[in-house]
Amino acid sequence: MEIIHLVMGKANPARMNGVNKVVYQLATRQTAAGLNVSVWGFTKTPEADYGERNFRTVLFREDRNPFALDPAFRRALGDLDREGTVFHLHGGWVPLFSRAAAALHRAGLRYVITPHGAYNTRAMEKGRWRKKLYFRLFERSLLRHAAAIHCIGASEVDGLQTIYKTDKTVLLPYGMDMVGTQRAEARAEDGFVFGFVGRLDYYTKGLDLLLDAFAAHIRTDEDAVLWIVGDGDGRAAVEEKIATLGIEDRVVLHGSRYGEDKDALLRRMRVFLHPSRNEGMPSAVLEAAAFGVPCIVTEATNIGDYVREYGAGRVVPNEDDRALALAMGECRGLGGGTLLELGSNASRMVATAFSWPEVVVRFNKLYA
Repeated sequence: MEIIHLVMGKANPARMNGVNKVVYQLATRQTAAGLNVSVWGFTKTPEADYGERNFRTVLFREDRNPFALDPAFRRALGDLDREGTVFHLHGGWVPLFSRAAAALHRAGLRYVITPHGAYNTRAMEKGRWRKKLYFRLFERSLLRHAAAIHCIGASEVDGLQTIYKTDKTVLLPYGMDMVGTQRAEARAEDGFVFGFVGRLDYYTKGLDLLLDAFAAHIRTDEDAVLWIVGDGDGRAAVEEKIATLGIEDRVVLHGSRYGEDKDALLRRMRVFLHPSRNEGMPSAVLEAAAFGVPCIVTEATNIGDYVREYGAGRVVPNEDDRALALAMGECRGLGGGTLLELGSNASRMVATAFSWPEVVVRFNKLYA
């Protein structure tokens, strides 16, 4: 069987795009397990400007028209074995995928889809009426012809059922690469570092909640600082909020960091924060946990149940900055040994619940 992952982009792990990171790791692990795996990507710059990888990558040009499918994509389908090929689409509400899925269906090729949080309850509320129209015209057909719909969290299963009643959903987490993972290495000179890593989407990532909670927390904590690693369209809103709260001297905006540069900052954090309103399963939380950094997450991250089960940090309700501030205070008040224990639990959580060998086997059943 040939597995072809279809993405917007190049599955480049050295980017802030969480979907591309996850697809890169999944394809890498599947190939290492002896499976025949490729990644096909739509991009405005179809050049191979990425590092060495163990799977084949095929790039198609993304047009200015979001519905225009590169003719080379349709031609490439003709070279595939209909019975022995399965496509795995990554993303929801993607106009180009509606065309690609239609082409796959006409060619008699099977596909499954992972919406990566696009169908969860909160995401469905954003642009509700526009999505309803788009669903009737495009997304419904894509889902109807899919062999399976892979959901990363329960919120996505629930959200999908509000627009499309189906028994094709499969709930399955992604894995996390632990190879070469080092331990957290907090430094006294940094102060007590609370941290966030990710795309600066002000509303979706709950950065307003994060900053309000941090401002409340530092009223009684002179040593705490907040590091925000990442960039995006919400940076101006983040900067404005920081200025409004008057906490410029306690927040560091590191901008986009990648690879070891980003990992080095992660390891220096004492507690990782991710108060998202809407997620699939944020890879940044798993990266922090793998390094042994305790995590405070919202229910919307779909990681809350794991954090509770393993004692890897704290879980707070969605859109509750007061609860977030209290959780920060609880973690800050823990003794060093207890905080280290939470970090050890976080690392164990990733190694156990997100073990790639087990996850790859479960994905094979998804494709069957």
